Amino acid sequence: MATALPNPLAVVKEASRWGVLWGVLLVLFGMLAIGEPFIAALALATFIAWLLVLVGAVHAVLAFHAHSGSRTGWKLLVALAYVFIGSCLLIQPVLGIAALTLLLGFLFFVEGVLDVMLWWKARAVDGAFWILVDGVITLVLGGMIYEHWPSSSVWAIGTLVGISLIISGVTRVMLSLAAGKVAEKLASG
Repeated sequence: MATALPNPLAVVKEASRWGVLWGVLLVLFGMLAIGEPFIAALALATFIAWLLVLVGAVHAVLAFHAHSGSRTGWKLLVALAYVFIGSCLLIQPVLGIAALTLLLGFLFFVEGVLDVMLWWKARAVDGAFWILVDGVITLVLGGMIYEHWPSSSVWAIGTLVGISLIISGVTRVMLSLAAGKVAEKLASG
């Protein structure tokens, strides 16, 4: 006995509604993160710490599936390193936030330098100016984070995560609304 397949347009419309809901939630969480950037950074650092502990546990389990004794020992050392670093971050999350902020500042500095280099190579191309703008802004942001580190740890990660969540949420809402409109057009036409 064959089962009836759901109407594809109805599936798209339902997914569109859920996409709008998730997008709105992302925007709200982004606004909360910007409003309380240190709490957002603390949540992110705690999440990363638990991921490290979980990865360490997985490495430990996989170590016992190794074929030789020396490989088991090395895999257990890797597992121990993950669990140790994750546990340290759970015990001292502010230290983790400071380390992540410093790495973020360094990443922005490297990205800014590479963007300026890319602009230099592509400066004759229309619109290449925006690569330079992006590179300079990224360099300034990296400099701000580095110059004010470790106090920049209070705002940098949470604010940037919040901005990212808002942009992702707005994008999801707009794409979901567009998909819903296309589904409605197809259903009526």
